[in-house]
Amino acid sequence: MPYPHVLLSAAVSLDGFLDDTGTDRLLLSSPADFDRVDEVRASVDAILIGAGTIRADNPRLLVNSPERRAARTAAGRPEYPLKVTVTATGDLDPDARFWHTGGEKIVYTTDEGAQRARALGIAADVVSLGAELDWRQLLEHLHDVRGVRRLMVEGGGTVHTQLLQQGLADELQLVLAPLLVGDPKAPRLFGPGGYQAGRLRLVETRRIEDVVLMRYEPTAPGTGGSASAADRHWLRLACALAAECPPSRTAFSVGAVVVAADGTELARGHSREAGDPVVHAEEAALAKIPADDPRLATATVYTSLEPCTHRASRPHPCAELVLRAGVRRVVTAWREPDTFVTAADGTGALREAGAEVLVLGEYEGEAKAPNGHLLG
Repeated sequence: MPYPHVLLSAAVSLDGFLDDTGTDRLLLSSPADFDRVDEVRASVDAILIGAGTIRADNPRLLVNSPERRAARTAAGRPEYPLKVTVTATGDLDPDARFWHTGGEKIVYTTDEGAQRARALGIAADVVSLGAELDWRQLLEHLHDVRGVRRLMVEGGGTVHTQLLQQGLADELQLVLAPLLVGDPKAPRLFGPGGYQAGRLRLVETRRIEDVVLMRYEPTAPGTGGSASAADRHWLRLACALAAECPPSRTAFSVGAVVVAADGTELARGHSREAGDPVVHAEEAALAKIPADDPRLATATVYTSLEPCTHRASRPHPCAELVLRAGVRRVVTAWREPDTFVTAADGTGALREAGAEVLVLGEYEGEAKAPNGHLLG
């Protein structure tokens, strides 16, 4: 299922703390960075914080610039983004400023928490996710029911940690402030253990007065049958590589990327690469990796079209090449149509051999785009 683009936003001290233990909120950002955050808020469809942040900070969570609010309404969008909070217990203060400023609000909670929130008279749409909180269900609801395409998450640390652990964060915007807190009892940005993000990719650094903004993207593939934000990134790249293929009337244009479990790109390839008129994308990518590379056993192959099971041009189809390489996880955007092969089923062949295959159909259009001349 498609999710919104999830952007984690936070400011920390040099030693990684969100705040100190004093009664007043520790201001980590500079005035210019507060304005940058306002600009980001104005660009998204919804802003999410945990209930603990509402209790601790009593934020309004608004777009403060009148010009930015006017630009939103001129574009046919609400003046303010949807405000979202998450609580397992429904322990919410109905008098908090969060509920009485800005536009629409929504609370995601459990069955038990929904009863409590409604009894408190919380001025928001209360949505139960069942007996327990489920981040994937929450993101699906935001995307499919509320039309949220970009979600900004402003905290707290528990919320940020859970989204990274579950591979659901697409981007981290982290501001580093020139302060040291040094109190082990103070709240940290991330809690302990279990991260799926792997090594993050630095995509931007920017000095803003006396703080530094660093933008990162997760790179590690998902696990346990689930697609991560990094899976979606790599699959989009595979689809983009398909557009680099020399067009053919007798074969599909396909792109492929092989990625290690820690998020390191091992190789990429595309159909008809380097002047070879019959090479396939997965074949081209795997050929660039030493056969004895131990990372292959836990790697993921991303391919815009599922690996083939029949081909006339070479003795080994791509599904077989993937299995021979030791790879046991494949993420693809598009099941092969019967344009050239009847009853093609690379996904089925891989699964029968014990490989995990995820088909992310929301990217099928991107995979088909370079093949429009073959599809009619």
